Amino acid sequence: MKSLATFNDLIEEAQQLDLYKKLVLQLNKDFLLANIDLGFDETILPSSLKLMLHETVYKLIQEKFIDYLNLLYIIDVPEAQVKRLDGSDTLKLSEEVSFLILKREWQKVWYRSRY
Repeated sequence: MKSLATFNDLIEEAQQLDLYKKLVLQLNKDFLLANIDLGFDETILPSSLKLMLHETVYKLIQEKFIDYLNLLYIIDVPEAQVKRLDGSDTLKLSEEVSFLILKREWQKVWYRSRY
């Protein structure tokens, strides 16, 4: 698995390996486990996925912080990575956390496809 620095890198690799649909399904599964009402269509465009995920994380941070923490726990986003982020700008924080969520979900999908 390559080191993924941006959202576009992640999506490009997922599409090259024909695992984008599985990434979306994994997101849906974990959001359902976290009891967050957000379901992505399997054919969602990557730009729409990014926007919807960012918007949802932003709302969770602002309005339902406990649900946000629960989501991070269920997805298993590394706590150390979240703590390293600058929390002074909630909009930027939610964008960075969205990317961490996608990276972790991608790890799950990639490992399942390999092993």
